[in-house]
Amino acid sequence: MKKRKLCVVTGTRAEYGLLYWLMKAIEADADLALQLIVTGMHLSPEFGLTYKEIEKEFKIDKKIEMLLSSDTPVGISKSMGLAQISFAEAYEELKPDMLIVLGDRYEIFSATSAAMIARIPIVHLHGGETTEGAFDESIRHCITKMSHLHFTATEAYRKRVIQLGEAPSRVFNVGGMGIENIKRLQLLSKDAFEQAIDFKLNTKNLLVTFHPVTLENATAQEQFQVLLHALDGLKDTHLIFTKANSDTNGRVINQMIDAYVSHNTHKAIGFTSLGQVRYLSALQFMDAVVGNSSSGLAEAPSFNIGTINIGDRQKGRIKASSVIDCEPTIEGIENALEKLYSPTFQEVLKQVENPYGDGCASEKIVEILKVVELAKSLKKTFYDLEGVQ
Repeated sequence: MKKRKLCVVTGTRAEYGLLYWLMKAIEADADLALQLIVTGMHLSPEFGLTYKEIEKEFKIDKKIEMLLSSDTPVGISKSMGLAQISFAEAYEELKPDMLIVLGDRYEIFSATSAAMIARIPIVHLHGGETTEGAFDESIRHCITKMSHLHFTATEAYRKRVIQLGEAPSRVFNVGGMGIENIKRLQLLSKDAFEQAIDFKLNTKNLLVTFHPVTLENATAQEQFQVLLHALDGLKDTHLIFTKANSDTNGRVINQMIDAYVSHNTHKAIGFTSLGQVRYLSALQFMDAVVGNSSSGLAEAPSFNIGTINIGDRQKGRIKASSVIDCEPTIEGIENALEKLYSPTFQEVLKQVENPYGDGCASEKIVEILKVVELAKSLKKTFYDLEGVQ
C-alpha cells in the first residue's frame, strides 16, 4: 500500500514547537510519510538559525528562503511573493498528498496559496481564533477559506470556522497543540534550567515576550518602552526576554531588548530563541508571562502562573482566569503587576484550568488524516449558517 505523504510547513520557532508531536506521530505511523518544508525565521541568522535544531529531530525535505533584510510592509510583501513562487516549485517536486499548516503568519499564507493553486488538499490547525490587533486575524481566516480540513483548539473556535462557511463534517475540535508539549516533554529542574541559560533566578521572575501590534502604526517602540519602564521599577525581580518575531517593526523591539539587557546584566537576560524545552521549563519557575504572546494564553495557564496580556494583539482569544488584560500604559502595566502579586490573585492561580484541551491533539489529528478521502476533499460547498447547532 502506498504511503500517504503529509507535508508540514513551519516558519517560526513557536509554530515548530506546536507541530512537533504531530510530526512525530506522522513519522511513527506505518501508513503515512512525513515531508517537511522549513522557511521564514528558521533560516535567518538574525533569528537564531533554528532549522539546525529541527535537523536534529527530522529530515528537512526543502528549505525555502524568503526573509529579506527588511521588516517594512514593502519588505514583507516581497517576502510573501518570493515564498509563493518557491512553494509552488517545492510542491511540484515533492508531490504531497496533503499540506498541513498551523496558524496565521504571512509565510503560511504564501504556502497555502500555492497549495490551493496546485490542488493539494490543505489541513489547517488552530483556525477560528481571533487576534483583533494583528493582521494575522485576516490571514488566519483567509487560510481557513483555502483549507479543506480544520482542527481547532476549542469548541468556540470550531463554531467560528463553521460560521465562515466550512462544513461541520470537516471541522474537528481536538484541543490546543501546546498542551501536548507540556504533558510529554521532559522539563528541566531549576538548577538545570539556570545552568542551561547561564543565569540565576531571583525571588521573583518574569518571562517577557512582546510582539508588534501589526494593525497599529509605529506603536512598537513606544509601547515596549512603557513596558520596560514599568518592569524597571520592580524589586527583587529577574527578567528573561525572548525576542519578537519577524513582524513589521519587530527589529526595533529586539534592539531595545539588547540595549536594556546590556545595561542590566545583573537582573536581565535576552534570547532570540529559548527552544521548547528551555521555554516550557522556564514557565515552571516564573511568576508570570508578560507581554502579548499567545503562549501566555495557551501554555502559561497549565503551569498555574499569571499572564499579563498587554494591549490588543491577542484581543478576542479565549482566556483562562490567570490572564490579566491591561492597556499599554505605565499605569495599566503597574496595576496589572500589583494585581499579579496580590494574595487574592495568587489564590486564583491555584485553581486555574487551561481552556485549550487535554493534550491529545496529535493522536486525534493523525487518525482522521489516515482515513479522509482525498479525492472528495478538494471540492467544497459553502455551509449556510442556518441550522448550525
